[in-house]
Amino acid sequence: MASHIERRKFLATLGGAAVAWPLAARAQQPMPVVGFLDSRSADVMTDRLRAFRQGLKDTGHVEGENVAIVYRFAENQIGRLPELAADLVRRQVAVIATGGAPAAFATKAATATIPTIFLVGDDPVRLGLVTSLARPGGNLTGVNPLTVELAAKRLELLRELVPAAVRVAVLVNPADVTNTESTLRAVEAAARAVGLQIQVFNASTSREIDTAFETMARERPDALFVAAAPYLNGQRVQLVQLAAFHRLPATYGVREVAEVGGLMSYGGSIMDAFRQVGVYSGRILKGAKPADLPVVQASKFELVINAQTARMLGLQIPDKLLAIADEVIE
Repeated sequence: MASHIERRKFLATLGGAAVAWPLAARAQQPMPVVGFLDSRSADVMTDRLRAFRQGLKDTGHVEGENVAIVYRFAENQIGRLPELAADLVRRQVAVIATGGAPAAFATKAATATIPTIFLVGDDPVRLGLVTSLARPGGNLTGVNPLTVELAAKRLELLRELVPAAVRVAVLVNPADVTNTESTLRAVEAAARAVGLQIQVFNASTSREIDTAFETMARERPDALFVAAAPYLNGQRVQLVQLAAFHRLPATYGVREVAEVGGLMSYGGSIMDAFRQVGVYSGRILKGAKPADLPVVQASKFELVINAQTARMLGLQIPDKLLAIADEVIE
């Protein structure tokens, strides 16, 4: 009789164990890891990373719950990107998300197999990252907010806001070679078409930005065109303060600059682009292949004008610009 009870007890425990096993097995399965690589420092990326995590969340992936994210920032030293990319490859992450062309190139050189989602402002086909927008073909796909392609349009809008402008300073980051070459090609052609003279200034550190503005103070250009480069976008507070101090009307590629006092910005939504990078990373975790995910191109472009800054500079915003602006910050 005792043995019969013991047998029942044993079966009951066995039943309990059978229920517990799948749970234990599930708990022990390691979370998939997403690598995030960017040339900037973490402190200027807060909003962008929030948007990226929101994109992951939109596909059912929550950091710390069912996905882990390993962040690698080059602290504005583009030369460090290859070693950081190699580190993510060594960790065998499931997917690598990158911000900016330099990070995308470093990852492409480091792996031909780990799915990589890029965010680049220039045409990824021309850059050689994908074979076509509709069918990327390899282990890379991503998002193109068209920031570089919009350079000519941005110069035109600046000309409308500052009609007396003849000489325009163009600030670029020489360390970000592809972005700089593409931006200058577009701006030089646009400037010739509307009869503007441009002078190029280089800056890839905070101190070099200060120096560039000191030179501008001597040269006295009529307006400033800031390239939509990752590093320069990150230095928006410094740029806005210096432009205000030197009373220089300036145009930028991302709306956050107008939000902190920049005169005007025109471009695709960078926040939405980072969210989309998160969405694509999540889709890869669910089994999608980069080769089958077409490159997402921005379709909505925002013109933001800071009316307070315009008044400070003594500029009258033309009705034509007020009519097409997505937002006028008072």
